Amino acid sequence: MWKFLNKKSNEVEKTNVDFDINNIPKHIAIIMDGNGRWAKARNLPRTMGHRAGVETLKKIVRECSDLGVKYLTVYAFSTENWKRPPEEVGGLMKLLVEYLSNELRELYANNVQIRTIGDVSKLPKPCIDILDKSMHDTKDNTGLVLNLALNYGGRYEILRAVKNIFKDYKEGIISEEDILNIDDNKFSGYLYTGGIPDPDIIVRPSGEERLSNFLLWQCAYSEFWYSNINWPDFSIENLHEAIADFQNRDRRFGGVKSGKNK
Repeated sequence: MWKFLNKKSNEVEKTNVDFDINNIPKHIAIIMDGNGRWAKARNLPRTMGHRAGVETLKKIVRECSDLGVKYLTVYAFSTENWKRPPEEVGGLMKLLVEYLSNELRELYANNVQIRTIGDVSKLPKPCIDILDKSMHDTKDNTGLVLNLALNYGGRYEILRAVKNIFKDYKEGIISEEDILNIDDNKFSGYLYTGGIPDPDIIVRPSGEERLSNFLLWQCAYSEFWYSNINWPDFSIENLHEAIADFQNRDRRFGGVKSGKNK
């Protein structure tokens, strides 16, 4: 049983999940799915589901920071999400501004560093402004790195990397030989996540069991954890369950089974 400290109430809370605090995943990625279904089940507008999802994000960010997770990447808005109704898209953008405006002080105080992945230049100006401020204000923090995937798509990211490699070749930054000898590590440096280790585990609530164009290159050896819980109902205990499950996986990376789970 793992105890965790609720910093706001200064009380120690418990979950019924047994996991090893010394074997926490370095990088957790989450597809925050199920906000709309959560709202529909309650006869509420979808925007209320997204707002409830933000409250869940606050709890999970705080807990990941407390547990010593180094990187948390959350799928907040995909390149495909522009297809949604304009009022829903507008509501999501306002929520982003509201979240960062309200939480920046606490994130800074808890040593969280904010980064983004995706083409954020296409977001509305208020979003870009608050993202720039948030990243600038937290750039020297050394705790949890919170990666917000915004206007992000895995296929676009890979295509962008190839184009940037060609651009560097045309500008004489790299040679033809460099391109011919490029390996996984060098290619990864051209991705949005360059310099960040691949996710150890990708968590997707809401009952869907697909990647939805998320971290397609980076997920090659990630573990996957699915649940039927909609994101607004995702709890600290669910996070602990995912971590405990991860710790019981036999990660072989293409090798043979270890003695652990034979």
